[in-house]
Amino acid sequence: MAHLFQHMLRAAKNVFITFIFFTLLPLPSHATSVRIKDITDMEGVRSNQLIGYGLVVGLNGTGDRLTNSIFTRETLISMLNRLGVNIRDQEQLLQTHDIAAVMVTAELPPFVHSGNHIDITVSAVGDATSLTGGTLLVTPLMAADGDVYAVAQGSMVTNAFSARGAAASLTRNVPTSGHIANGAIVEREVSFNLKSRQNLHLSLRNPDLTTASRIKTVINRTLGPIASLEDPRTIMLDLSTADPISTLTRIGDLIVSPDTPAKVLIDEASGTIIMGANVRISTVAIAQGNLTVQITEDPAVSQPGPFGAGQTAVVPRTNLSVDTGHNHHLTTMPSGTTLHELVAGLNALGVGPRDLISILQAIKADGALQAELEIR
Repeated sequence: MAHLFQHMLRAAKNVFITFIFFTLLPLPSHATSVRIKDITDMEGVRSNQLIGYGLVVGLNGTGDRLTNSIFTRETLISMLNRLGVNIRDQEQLLQTHDIAAVMVTAELPPFVHSGNHIDITVSAVGDATSLTGGTLLVTPLMAADGDVYAVAQGSMVTNAFSARGAAASLTRNVPTSGHIANGAIVEREVSFNLKSRQNLHLSLRNPDLTTASRIKTVINRTLGPIASLEDPRTIMLDLSTADPISTLTRIGDLIVSPDTPAKVLIDEASGTIIMGANVRISTVAIAQGNLTVQITEDPAVSQPGPFGAGQTAVVPRTNLSVDTGHNHHLTTMPSGTTLHELVAGLNALGVGPRDLISILQAIKADGALQAELEIR
């Protein structure tokens, strides 16, 4: 009876181990499905950059030094003159440190209308040390065509902290740049009549012929033959027989599986390596090892006996160790190795990011890396 119980226990243990093994096996990867509106842009629907020059006042002695920042002094004098205060004859007496010249930038979103508010970013251009607590005065914001599209004004928020003492200082974040939420009012619109468009182009953010073809297919299958492919980036839509707004709404919610090229991106400055899921390598053998020589000095002290005539002396003692990387073995990567298998194999060699960059470059030079290698 005991023998039968042990046999049943051993069988149950084997079944449990088998279950755990198959549970931990990596599941097969499937293509990611996304909405069309998440990977495409509509032709003509774009943002516009705005820029302006203004003054921030109310700083607690952290503004520009008017003797160093001539443009700040001239701007202050001109502003006061427009407000009816003429100090041109006394400009040398200006000694305020509570004002700073700034550049104001913003992005004008598409379909924004006159009277809407947009966020702005304010950055110092002089020698101001902090804009915390300041107030931006009325600043016109212009586009590349020179026309004013918005006017900015408001209280600054820098999310920065600065403390200074006689011998040390501490600064968190950047106190010379800040944001004003809804700090500008749109004065001029960029017109774009979407409802009257009979033809519209969808532009892929990552051009790919396979992805563009899939988008065309799913649109035509769902809404009829209104989509045609022009190039790997552009899909043209014929909206002459349909309502553009409702049609684009339906198209945006359609699901496709985008295809991605096999590419390895390396940033040598930061040691960052990014590999796509379609990266494959041909059969190749990889070995990685380093010769490390470490020398440390551990001097000892020689002390003479009591009442002796000797002197205390320092005796040098050197410790020398050599690591030839003997624990790193030659590993073979079979043909068609996937990204998951490649990373697992290189991790088994104990390869760090810096060594991995050299290995990938060597594999590419050998012709075994079936992917584009981009090094920045």
